[in-house]
Amino acid sequence: MAKTIAQINEKIKTGKAVVVTAEVFTKMAKEKSLAELAQEVDVVTTATFGPMCSSGAIINFGHWSPGIRMEEISINGVSAYEGLAAVDTYIGATSESKFDPTYGGANVIEDLIRGKDVRLHARGKGTDCYPTKEIDTWINKETVNEFYLFNPRNAYQNYAAATNSTNRIKYTYMGSLLPRYSNVTYSTSGELSPLLNDPFLRTIGLGTRIFLGGTEGYVVWNGTQFNTRRERNEFGIPKLPGATLAVIGDAKQMSADYIRSAYYEKYGVSLFVGIGIPIPVLDERMAKHLSISNDQIETTILDYGQENHPAVGTVSYAELASGSVTLPDGKQVKTAPLSSLAKAREIAELLGRWIREKRFFLTEPVQMFPKDSFVKPLVPREGGEQ
Repeated sequence: MAKTIAQINEKIKTGKAVVVTAEVFTKMAKEKSLAELAQEVDVVTTATFGPMCSSGAIINFGHWSPGIRMEEISINGVSAYEGLAAVDTYIGATSESKFDPTYGGANVIEDLIRGKDVRLHARGKGTDCYPTKEIDTWINKETVNEFYLFNPRNAYQNYAAATNSTNRIKYTYMGSLLPRYSNVTYSTSGELSPLLNDPFLRTIGLGTRIFLGGTEGYVVWNGTQFNTRRERNEFGIPKLPGATLAVIGDAKQMSADYIRSAYYEKYGVSLFVGIGIPIPVLDERMAKHLSISNDQIETTILDYGQENHPAVGTVSYAELASGSVTLPDGKQVKTAPLSSLAKAREIAELLGRWIREKRFFLTEPVQMFPKDSFVKPLVPREGGEQ
């Protein structure tokens, strides 16, 4: 019989829910039938910890006296957005310092989460209601009113692996790609990855409660570049980047163990984000998806050295995780992950503990994601023509 999220939450309340990580569930599937697993296990925890550039934080500083309408804002030398009324801002993870290109919005967010003081500088033209024209002060997460993560695109459902065919190093958001196909990088936690365990998004939607950065967070919309039209393999896994999530959570309650700034040489700053999603084992179909293993998850290797990143070949995560892959021309190439599998495992275990301790319950989505969505390119246009 199929289970409901409400029934699973009742089992959590009574301490009877069976909760395992996605890796454990995959191992169990080698010994038990899907029917048995669907009845025995109630929740499977999934997780990822990797670079998610489309991230940032909303901050409300509180009002200065006399008031200022902030029209130029920098925090530790990093520009923040000024168009959110007088004393609100959004600081993007990839915004870079005016003084140090290795320091950016991601570092500011991590510093604030760690409880550090950061320097706020703001200017305004001065108005009758906001006469102050410039301030220079220090803030931390205790002095501001709100400080919450709002990330427009996180937790990609699969991501392409990267290589480089040219004769020089390419410095990219996929790391440093060595010349002449000398390495391959990838950035997904494989069989632990949330959206690979629910490939058709049956249980994840608007309002889904998640682990975000060490505290509870929520899915608030489909992420930008949400794409359901990707070609899928026989197990329902898209072979290129598919669905994404927009997420939100209280950064004051987060931990720098699960939110970490990073710098990619000659590319820029990014933010590593820890996300965990509990997936209810509703029925055999759900159990089948949750039993996915790294040798069944495929992705496409793209050549970042060429325009439009042409495909080089297809590879499984089992191959990527082995440390080397063989390209179609027979060349064996070393592989390296950008995401941390160790951290993903830690998050999945921690989320499972929260559920078993009755501190975390599952939620029904208030709205499901669009079934047909794709990513449009930005094309040159003149004069507003169609």
